[in-house]
Amino acid sequence: MLKKILMAFSGMILLGFIVGHLAGNLQIFLGQEALNHYAVFLRSLGDLLWVARLGLISMAILHLWMSVGLTVENQLSRPVGYARKDYIKATLASRTMIWSGGVVLAFLVYHLLHFTFLKVHPQYAHLVDAKGQRDVYSMVVLSFQQPGIFLVYIVGLFLLCFHLSHAIQSLFQTMGWNDTKLHEMLSVWGGRVAWLIFAGYASIPIAVMAGIVKLPPGVPLP
Repeated sequence: MLKKILMAFSGMILLGFIVGHLAGNLQIFLGQEALNHYAVFLRSLGDLLWVARLGLISMAILHLWMSVGLTVENQLSRPVGYARKDYIKATLASRTMIWSGGVVLAFLVYHLLHFTFLKVHPQYAHLVDAKGQRDVYSMVVLSFQQPGIFLVYIVGLFLLCFHLSHAIQSLFQTMGWNDTKLHEMLSVWGGRVAWLIFAGYASIPIAVMAGIVKLPPGVPLP
């Protein structure tokens, strides 16, 4: 039971971050100044920002570790497989949680190396805006104009929200905030919330690729 609670708790922390991070990222639709100002605010947190980053990475590792442990325990408790598996109630998302979680963790690492540590696609790292601040806005636009990067993010975000579509319901159940009356509602709204999150995140690369969010004038191409 402890492993389930730890997995649910770490998942709740990560879900809160995902929603908060989305709110910040959507400022790209307010323009270059708004998004770059948000980035400056985050960097102004200094050591506190690094504490938050390390904490979130730790929560992601703990979440995956507990998931692996629970999967192994379930398999060991049934050493002889069922002759026929009944998937009537189990959704595809619930049956593939450990695999989608592993891919999502890999996507998270790529995302950090891309926009935080500037280790992949470093050709955009030198960009600054008119105020001399790191031009995160232009870096995002130039990145998502590349079909390969665009595809990685769309697939990664899809798998993240596919994972969330079951995880949100499972979170409430594990923490004891679910009963028979709420079960059906949570099953429906857990999925809806997950896909609303996907729509929010995916709207950014799609808007860039569609030319709705454009590169500011005068930005030098890499």
